[in-house]
Amino acid sequence: MSKKRVAYARLPKYNLRQEMESEMDTDPQDEKLAPLQHYQLIEQAIQYIETNLQQQPELAEIASAVGLSEYHFQRLFTRWAGISPKRFMQFLTKEQAKGFLDQSENLLETTHQTGLSSLGRLHDLFVNTEAVTPGEYKSRGVGVNIRYGIHPTPFGKCLIAATDRGICHLGFVDGNEGRTIDGLMGHWKQANVMEDYTATAPLVNRIFLDVGAETPLKLHLRGTNFQIKVWEALLNIPTGALTTYEQIAAAIGNPRAVRAVGSAVGDNPIAYLIPCHRVIRKSGEYGNYLYGSARKKAILARELSMHGL
Repeated sequence: MSKKRVAYARLPKYNLRQEMESEMDTDPQDEKLAPLQHYQLIEQAIQYIETNLQQQPELAEIASAVGLSEYHFQRLFTRWAGISPKRFMQFLTKEQAKGFLDQSENLLETTHQTGLSSLGRLHDLFVNTEAVTPGEYKSRGVGVNIRYGIHPTPFGKCLIAATDRGICHLGFVDGNEGRTIDGLMGHWKQANVMEDYTATAPLVNRIFLDVGAETPLKLHLRGTNFQIKVWEALLNIPTGALTTYEQIAAAIGNPRAVRAVGSAVGDNPIAYLIPCHRVIRKSGEYGNYLYGSARKKAILARELSMHGL
């Protein structure tokens, strides 16, 4: 049984409960926006900015594209992302992304030099990972009970699932919930999978609302030895840092395995917690993301803005 203790940095709180109690003060236009629709508007805006980046659209144009006034869009976007739409457009350029990579080098170097035992002084939220044995990997979940639930998050709905040994799946839901559930069951084909919203709600609160932060989160990983190495390397990327596929390959001692690393990153079964969104191309392009490039950039925007980048 492979076990490893890795660190994961606490993200800024997005207090959904507070959002649901207070619909962005008393502005009439804001009151029409349910809190869980906020991310949908942000994603639409990011997609519009991406598509029209060369033209550098004005604030009023972006606001109109998502059906809001200029004032309300600026307010909503800045409150959600932590940066203004104008700053976000700068963030999307390759030059800016390469700058983020350069700034991340020292932080990553510190991480590698100090080792996991010292990371507690840098990051206050720990994650314990446990990998299945080779026999358990081949059995595809025989005798394993998995409970799952679909919950709202600051980045849209997510499906989260857990075994008795920890979180085994976290993915964002885009439209078809059934397809997302099929993805979970395809990874654990022989497991007993049951819906249990009550059991998984505390996990979502722990991850996105910072409720119950006293105890570490546990991850139960099903993957090949190579995949596990890549996923644990991803867990060593601190919040506020970016890295490349080449750097991950070097970190696991296999610098020539860049393509294989890319595949393992794409197969990450526990999105967000295992931060594959922090890996971009060395050219400065943000690259692909299973849950959409707009969501990847939205997550990174909030992380990087909180670190003053």
